[in-house]
Amino acid sequence: MREIDDAYWNTARKTEDMPKIRQKTTDVALRKAEVLVEALPWMRKWSGATVVVKYGGSAMEDAALRSKVLEDILLLKLMGVRVVLVHGGGKTISRLMGRLGLGVDFKNGMRVTNDETMRAVQMALVGQVNVTLVESLNKLGCYAVGLTGADGCILRAEQLDPELGRVGKVREVNADLIQKTLDSDYIPVIASVGFGTDGAYNINADFAASQIAVALHANKLFFLTDVDGLYADFADKNSLIAQMSVSEAKSLVHSKKLSSGMIPKIAAAVESIDSGVGQVTILNGTFPHSILIEMFTNEGIGTEIHREG
Repeated sequence: MREIDDAYWNTARKTEDMPKIRQKTTDVALRKAEVLVEALPWMRKWSGATVVVKYGGSAMEDAALRSKVLEDILLLKLMGVRVVLVHGGGKTISRLMGRLGLGVDFKNGMRVTNDETMRAVQMALVGQVNVTLVESLNKLGCYAVGLTGADGCILRAEQLDPELGRVGKVREVNADLIQKTLDSDYIPVIASVGFGTDGAYNINADFAASQIAVALHANKLFFLTDVDGLYADFADKNSLIAQMSVSEAKSLVHSKKLSSGMIPKIAAAVESIDSGVGQVTILNGTFPHSILIEMFTNEGIGTEIHREG
């Protein structure tokens, strides 16, 4: 009899709780619907736009974080955004060089790259990082195509500095293959290896992404990094700069107050906007779904650099 009574009262309690459960479920669903409604004008704004994402750092190293970033990129595509993913892979290169017994040498923040190092760069960026990103995206559906700057001579390069060896600067971008890949409804995933008449070049991924964004007349360029954006005072986490003009960014570069890792990003951002890119955002790629928050919410996050006015 005790078992019957317990069963009866448990059922009664569950029945009494049902309105509360339904209300809680409705509240959650309503919040989700409100988020979608808030995103609607942003969806209209960005549908059909071209967005270049430079990807690297801890957000690419950690599998869970990588999954969140790639989900964002795929969702952008499904919303009608033309997304191009450009990647580096400095940590992967250094690990491979260590296994191969090659010395790792940097000068002014740039990897000194001899012929042997260049082979390791290609192995790491093309054979490991690019393959991993393409496979991860294609597990969600057949959406991605892996490319390098040498494919279709996308990134024509020449030597940046003889003391750096096979470190190159982009001389010309052939956007034709990228455009055809986008027109075929795929996401181009591009490793920052350049094509030179005398062989391959190691290209800084920030500048590669910037030049590709310029060639595509991109509406937006993202630099995913490991910090929330630019700080007026890096020691003060409340001093994040939400927006700044190109002239303000140039002043910051000339002030020499930037960290060595941030200098190429700001320099590339300024160059790309001066050459026609709509806007550039420096964003923390380790924050889950940071791209979606920046593009589809009223608040946004990160530091946006834009034209004057």
